[in-house]
Amino acid sequence: MESFNQEPVVKSEMLIRKPVEVVFEAFINPEITTKFWFTKSSDRLEIGKRILWEWEMYGVSDEIYVIDIEKNKRILVESSDGTKIEWHFTPRSNHETFVSIENYGFTGNTEEVLNQCIDSMGGYTIVLCGLKAFLEHKIILNLVMDKAPDAHVNK
Repeated sequence: MESFNQEPVVKSEMLIRKPVEVVFEAFINPEITTKFWFTKSSDRLEIGKRILWEWEMYGVSDEIYVIDIEKNKRILVESSDGTKIEWHFTPRSNHETFVSIENYGFTGNTEEVLNQCIDSMGGYTIVLCGLKAFLEHKIILNLVMDKAPDAHVNK
């Protein structure tokens, strides 16, 4: 299998019909984020902090390092596997925000990197769909939990 000519960047995007301050806070504040993504977090996102995110139903966690935050504009973190996750928040009006999540820095052979990219694209798309349902309609869809019900630790 051939190698990539350039580093792959996975991008997932979604328009959220809420002000940028509300959408940004949803990713910074674990009290909100746990409604649509992970089940537990050790703290709010702040530059220089190491934060533990947990998906208790799967028995997995990830320690992320917060590299940079530009309030209501950008978040950049590094995952424990060395990949970077970067959010961009673009206000479209007073009540709409376009969110773009980029994931990059994958390692391994071409097949492994391709599989990581596919998983990332699906995962961040689900996160954005859950965010949209929660912020716009106050509905908790349990998308992340229901993605792989047979993988739950405590069935």
